[in-house]
Amino acid sequence: MKRDLERDLFNWKERKDRLPLLLRGARQVGKSYVVEEFGKRAFKNTVIVNFEFRPELKQCFITLDPVEIINKLQLLMGEAIEAGKTLLFLDEIQECPDAIMALRYFKEKHDQLAVIGAGSLMEFALNNSNFKMPVGRVQFIYLEPLSFGEFLTASGNEQLRHYLGEIRLNSVFDGAVHKKLLDLLRIYLIVGGMPAVVKEYLESRNFLSCQRIQNSLLQTYRSDFGKYSNSSEHKYLQKVLDQAPRLVGDRIKYSNIDADSKSRDIKQALNLLKLSGIIYPVYATSASGLPLEAQVNEMKFKVNFLDVGLMQNACGLQAELTLTNDFIQINSGAVTEQFIGQELRAHSDSYLKRGLFFWARDKKNSSAEVDYVMAVDSLILPVEVKAGKTGTLKSLKLFIEEKKSLFGVRFSQEKLSLHDKVLTLPLYMAEQMRRLAREAQ
Repeated sequence: MKRDLERDLFNWKERKDRLPLLLRGARQVGKSYVVEEFGKRAFKNTVIVNFEFRPELKQCFITLDPVEIINKLQLLMGEAIEAGKTLLFLDEIQECPDAIMALRYFKEKHDQLAVIGAGSLMEFALNNSNFKMPVGRVQFIYLEPLSFGEFLTASGNEQLRHYLGEIRLNSVFDGAVHKKLLDLLRIYLIVGGMPAVVKEYLESRNFLSCQRIQNSLLQTYRSDFGKYSNSSEHKYLQKVLDQAPRLVGDRIKYSNIDADSKSRDIKQALNLLKLSGIIYPVYATSASGLPLEAQVNEMKFKVNFLDVGLMQNACGLQAELTLTNDFIQINSGAVTEQFIGQELRAHSDSYLKRGLFFWARDKKNSSAEVDYVMAVDSLILPVEVKAGKTGTLKSLKLFIEEKKSLFGVRFSQEKLSLHDKVLTLPLYMAEQMRRLAREAQ
């Protein structure tokens, strides 16, 4: 399956000031696949050093000298490693922190060789207090599950994706195309964007088979607990992993996850799952200026799950999604709020760590909450996920008035429109939001 990240990798290859690259992302989102495919297309050969599969190769990185490292790898692997011709791929690099440290010297002493490292649990190595990150000598890039746009490409609907990319605010939207895209979106909400599940759906068109793979992936994440936590923390990780998909869209209270556990234990479990990439915190921001990160209240947060397909599977919503037409209301709108959060992450700058934010005003008789707040250039935009044309959009309008916003964004099943300071986008056009927001401005 073709991934959008490949464009960034080709651009990285051509840069004269290229840094070694560390590809970050949760387990099973397709990191190894995308690097190997890129290597096949862009280089004469790709040398894959997998530290999990071949732990003896860690010995090559006892020295930090790139020339010594390359000589040892060539001898042990029987493959040539040539600057300008070879991609050196250090897979599961978190298993060898010395290899991460060595990337600094690849930049300083051997910068013509293209080097990419990747690892599913790399965050734990990078956050270890004993680890010294080679700051300024390594570049990070992030991979998420397949977005809806990537799903369209993978499923043979590239023309539909191109069509959406050409739509302007004054375009007349075809009703048949609108219905087709809503049908495809419903499928995506069931399947999600995990590559193994998408592959199974494209081959079998069998939702039950997809569900079995989703179950297997969730079990894989549970099996990983032992790699980054001690045995006493496992029960809290299990509780949070069980509850997090059901809490999407709600303010997190530790007691709602488990009333019998101490808050500090639940907080630690949430942090570990955040590091593993399984959950993403959505922090409250005052949204009074940029950057949004500078104005967050970390005590007030919601969560976004790794993948909408895994989320609905864990909540047991597959049958409901299959049968109902009004899928935006399923689980009080949590599925579509998860979807929009996931799309916002997927279509952010791949070189920046994705942050998600919401806005809330907690006043007696005057409370308000906006699902997401995002920045488009210098614009701060409130984003709501709402059903249909009905409803007052009270919180959205309140935000616009209080923050002097030019307009707000509403995602729904309705067609594209701009009216009364509200840019309405169909859910399937999340990828086009930034472009259309700039046009609306």
